[in-house]
This record gives sequence, structure tokens and C-alpha cells, in this order.
Amino acid sequence: MKNKIQLYLCLTILGLFLTIFTSLHVCAQSSGIILSDDQGRTIYAKNPDKPLIPASTLKILTSLAAIRTFGPNFHFQTLAYYDKTTLNLYLKGFGDPLFISEEITKFAHRISSHLFKQVSEGRFSSAVIRNIIVDQTYFTPLITIPGAGSSANPYDATNGALCANFNTIFLKWNSQNKQYISAEKQTPFPDILAQQITPGSRKTDRILLSYELRQDYPGILMHYFLKESGIKITGTVQKGVFAGSDKDCIVYTSSFSLADIVKKLLKFSNNFIANQLMLTMGARTFGPPATLEKGRSALNAFAEETLGLRGVSIIEGSGLSRRNQVTPAQMRDILISFMPWYEFLRRDGNEFYKTGTLSDVRSRAGFFLGEDNRLYPFVIMLNQTSTGYDTIRALLKEKVSKASQP
Repeated sequence: MKNKIQLYLCLTILGLFLTIFTSLHVCAQSSGIILSDDQGRTIYAKNPDKPLIPASTLKILTSLAAIRTFGPNFHFQTLAYYDKTTLNLYLKGFGDPLFISEEITKFAHRISSHLFKQVSEGRFSSAVIRNIIVDQTYFTPLITIPGAGSSANPYDATNGALCANFNTIFLKWNSQNKQYISAEKQTPFPDILAQQITPGSRKTDRILLSYELRQDYPGILMHYFLKESGIKITGTVQKGVFAGSDKDCIVYTSSFSLADIVKKLLKFSNNFIANQLMLTMGARTFGPPATLEKGRSALNAFAEETLGLRGVSIIEGSGLSRRNQVTPAQMRDILISFMPWYEFLRRDGNEFYKTGTLSDVRSRAGFFLGEDNRLYPFVIMLNQTSTGYDTIRALLKEKVSKASQP
């Protein structure tokens, strides 16, 4: 009996060894791993200098670049201007990725309060709006993100200067009235949208708006909320160019700081937010309008000039493109620079992490918090195979446990 137990234990240990060896052997062929301490000293590495596809772990670089470009306390702004001669209201966006219904409602209240005040003080004869003119010119039109699909699914949401609710609307079927209604109490479903949207057969469905509707959607919601606040609107929502100047604008500052935005980006791995930040950085660095070329140039310049990473290839900001190329060692250096904001990442026990998945690509990057309360950056990048992913994580955790022993 004793010999059988010893044999069983030997076979178990041998099996575990073969699993780790096989996993690392497969990984060595097409992937890379690195584990370091918080000073960047390597504890373990396999192919640390091999360029690989980072998938969504690239969002850590985009987040870091945005924080360093704008500052964590930066707030996006959106402008409004009321022309008392034409009675038109103009709206102009600058890339706010969280211009959601709650924010548009607050903005509408700001505008209506301004108009009523001007009427009470005798500057305007009435608080009537003819047309709402939406200015989208801070971004070039029809930006196509490499790697993104062209489906009507919300994860394929397109970017723009003024986007409401990620260019999507969330609907549910009302069996009593036999029609779709908004699934969000804060978001209306006006008739103008109901006439142009054909939901699927599901009881609830988040739908990506058509390109033409996306351009007008912020104005359509503003139209609704302004009428709710008592403003009379006689015309329609149109596209145009902002007619106001700095001194006569109504400025709405988003409730969300950039830190808030980055937390949501990393928690939900939101492709739209990531590329919205990339494009806005491009416009900030090279001047408007925002373009894909300016955005990725800004990210590549940040990686090379600010972080000192040579040979990176950033095609877009979310990790959707398979042409993005970063080495595990470069991703480790990105993590070290991101260390002051490590708590923005998702957490599982002592691990703060971001995952990435594409077809035949599985990646994970983040930090292990050691028993010595130090952070240990790690990167797992498996291309062409996901074999051994969990085994590799377990191996790295064990190495952190040993390295961080008091």
C-alpha cells in the first residue's frame, strides 16, 4: 500500500512537471512571458523581446497615454451656442466618450436655464429654438478602426466628435403595447428613432445606430430633453458648423474625470472608449480634425519618445487589430509606468489585471501584489495557441510568492 501511494505521488508530480514543461515549450514557439519586480528586474522570462499581438492588453498603453496627455483630473467639454437672430441652437463635441443620457439631460437643463434667464432679463424676446445644429467636425467623418467589424452589434460602435450613448440605443419589447420601448428609464425612444430602427426578434436588444442617425442622435436627445424642460422647438435636428465664439458659448463640463473614464475603459474593456481617447489625443497633439493616422501617430510617439520603447507598432488604441505589435518586455515597461494607477485594473485576489482575446490570441497583463506589499508586473502573451494559459499563471503566482517572502 505504501509503495502504491509513493508511486501515485511520483506520477502526480511527474504529470504536473510535464504539463508545465509542455505548456512552456508550446509557449516558447509562438508566445512570450515575463515577470518582474517593481524595479523592472526580471524574475522569469520566455521570449521577452519577441513582437506579439497584445489584443486588449493594449488598452493599458492607451490609458496611460491619455492620463499622461490630459491628466487624470481632465474633464471633456461640449459647447452650445444659441443664435438669437436665427433662433438656432448649435452643439459642438470634442470626443467625450461618456456623453450619455444623464449628461445630456444636465446639459439641456443648463441650456434651458440660460435661455429663460436671458428672456427674464430682456436680452431675448422668447425661449424658442428653431433648429438644433450638430457640429461633428472635430473628428473627420467615417473613421474606420482596423480590426473592427461592420456589424450592427454595439461592440462595433464607431467613433465621432459628438456621440450619444456610444452611438447605441437599448430597447426592450413591450408585450402590452406590442412595440419596442427604451430599456433605460433615462433614455427616451422618440418617434423619429422608432420610424428608422428595426430591432431584431430578441426581447431586449442594444442596437448600433446607422451612420446617419449617429450624426443626429445627440441632437435628437437634446431636442427631447429641452422640450421636457419647457423649451419650444419648431424645427428639426440638422448637421452643420458651430456658429458661436468662446465668449458667448454655453460650456458643459462632463461629470466624469479622465480617471473615471479610464476605470470604465479597463473594467469593461470598451473598444469605443479606447479609440475615442486615441483619436482625441491625435487631435490634441497634431490639431483637429481627429483622424486615425493622427491618433495612432500620437500613441506610437508616446510609446517611443516618452516611454523609450523602440519598434512598437500601434495601429489603433483598443487592441482589435492583429497588426498591433508589442513585446512582453515592452508591455512590462508600460506596466511599470502605469503603476501609480494599478488599482484602475480589474482585481482578483492579489492580482490586478487586463485580459485580451482574439482568434488564436490570449493575453493577460497586470500586477501581482506580493506578501511584501510590492507590485510584481507580469505579461502573458499567447499567440496561435492558448495551451497552458492557466498553468503559466499558476507558475508565475508561485514565483511571486517565493520572491515576496518576508
